[in-house]
Amino acid sequence: MPTELPYAADAEVSLSYDELEVLRTQYQKEQTQAHVTIQTKFNYAWGLVKSPLREHQVEGVRLLQEIYRAEPARRRECLYYLALGHYKMDNYEEASRFNSLLLEKEPTNMQAQSLAALIERKVTRDGYIGMAMVGGIAAVSALVAAALIRRANRK
Repeated sequence: MPTELPYAADAEVSLSYDELEVLRTQYQKEQTQAHVTIQTKFNYAWGLVKSPLREHQVEGVRLLQEIYRAEPARRRECLYYLALGHYKMDNYEEASRFNSLLLEKEPTNMQAQSLAALIERKVTRDGYIGMAMVGGIAAVSALVAAALIRRANRK
């Protein structure tokens, strides 16, 4: 099933300040009128998730979660952008969970497959970094212990 949504790698590109401001202005205008349409809320959440600023991403994920709960027809789109938002915030477990839900519904979704590969690469890379840090700490600890033992033996 082809998708008109961007591949995950394309979603790394942020909106300009002016583009995000247009979405924010529309959202706030509708808030003051006491009726925010789902499309306006989704557009604003989408723009926030694409932002490089973590506080924007957090707010975007929050809005997407509200839409997901309230609008079953928009769940597919929300799943992808919830996964993307969590991925960008380095919450890889949550990103994988939302992306897996989407892949369960649409196993051939190229966008979700692309995001799954990005998540897997980050998890693997972070795992290697973690192992290197543990190895480095162990090496330093061994050197300190050896120095202390030598010092104690000299006395």
